[in-house]
Amino acid sequence: MRTFDFSPLHRSTVGFDRLFSLLDQVGNVDTGTTYPPYNIERTGENAYRITVAVAGFTDQDLDLEVKENTLSIRGERRPDVSAKGGEVLYQGIAARAFERRFQLADHVEVRGASLANGLLHVDLVREIPEAMKPRSIPITVGVSAPRAIEAKTAAAKAAA
Repeated sequence: MRTFDFSPLHRSTVGFDRLFSLLDQVGNVDTGTTYPPYNIERTGENAYRITVAVAGFTDQDLDLEVKENTLSIRGERRPDVSAKGGEVLYQGIAARAFERRFQLADHVEVRGASLANGLLHVDLVREIPEAMKPRSIPITVGVSAPRAIEAKTAAAKAAA
């Protein structure tokens, strides 16, 4: 069922937040990768946050890019030159390179990113332009309907 495009149906549904499903779509669906794990959360009415677990990566190892409504997060650990030459007996912390892509909905902007305690937080805000925001139309009461201007047909004009 992955070959069907259900996006036109989303426009006519009520009560479903389309932004979460768009953010959750990975650019290449066939890879099936789960590394690194991430969360998507709503922090306000029009504010969202993507949190990616990037233990062992520094801010120099990570690269964020937004291009054509796609947020790309790349990570590649650079070799640590200052590390002591100790022998690793077991390596359970993944340090492989990764790339995660998130499709952003229309009018969603990346406001900033922060790295703390092995978690990369990317803050997003949805800003709808004034022209697209709903507006109230006042209803007037007691005003008569507009009068129609009498128009004569061409045949009636010729007869007159």
